[in-house]
Amino acid sequence: MGFWDALWLMFWFVMFVAYLMVLFLVIRDIFSDSLRPGWVKAVWVLGVLLFPLLGCIGYMLFYGQQMTIRQSARQDVAKDDMADYIRRTANANPSEQIAAAKKLLDEGTITGEEFQMLKARALG
Repeated sequence: MGFWDALWLMFWFVMFVAYLMVLFLVIRDIFSDSLRPGWVKAVWVLGVLLFPLLGCIGYMLFYGQQMTIRQSARQDVAKDDMADYIRRTANANPSEQIAAAKKLLDEGTITGEEFQMLKARALG
């Protein structure tokens, strides 16, 4: 195998991976659209599977803007969930943390040394 053959092989490998990424994005978007009826989804899946390149290009031409909107909405929801989680965990009051550690100590789940360590961490 010569240099140009290896270069050509790498080019086609990269194109194949790019095609697979587009294919999976399109199929994920087909199934994630809750407004589209099931028979339309089935037709698009058949089109994408029977005519892969034309099906993906056609889907992106017809629904490309909506794909972007749905992806952005999914990212916004994930970002809001993460911000909510951070707010819930970061805003823990030190007295609440100490009370929770005291409850664990009373139940016998942690030792006195672990309680003191948790208390010191909460205070400081």
